[in-house]
Amino acid sequence: MRAICFCLSLTAGLCVTVALSGAADIEVRGSVQSGRRPEPNAVVWLEAPSAPRTPQARRVVLDQKNLMFSPHVLVVRVGTVVDFPNNDRVFHNVFSFRDGKRFDLGMYPVGTVKQVTFDRPGLSRIFCNIHPQMAAYVMAVDSPYFGAADRAGEFRLPDVPPGTYPFQAWKPGGPTLTGSFAAEPGKTLDVQWP
Repeated sequence: MRAICFCLSLTAGLCVTVALSGAADIEVRGSVQSGRRPEPNAVVWLEAPSAPRTPQARRVVLDQKNLMFSPHVLVVRVGTVVDFPNNDRVFHNVFSFRDGKRFDLGMYPVGTVKQVTFDRPGLSRIFCNIHPQMAAYVMAVDSPYFGAADRAGEFRLPDVPPGTYPFQAWKPGGPTLTGSFAAEPGKTLDVQWP
């Protein structure tokens, strides 16, 4: 870290020191595996209690189409509003009664959008009361540094200030893993379930 001192001479001498960080935010990249296989749909986040508390700015959607939720796993920042559009050809009744955010959107027809604010951290298991085969997960985290793994088991966490963070990783049907990660340029965060 560098410090620059500015001195102004008015009626009285005034000296101000401004600290400038020499390190820019980085994109953390990583992978998640179970055994030797990539783990799609895993969620990874860095704990950052002093990070600014702003909800996600982009529109977040958990779609319903072809009697399925898409995506199967969604990760959001606490305070985020998630849209639940019915883009299927039948009615749906989306709900979550365990853990995380509890809600019941009631029956709603094709072309309708309902919204839920995920206002506390935790896992919400999402179902349709009419179609029992439909299931999804929404993980609400209290951090701006999070990501979900793609089909190759890879993820990225953009705009992370360099430093050391506790991390958590979760996957459907598995335990939550925890650890510590030093965010540095070029360093990857690789998570492994047995």
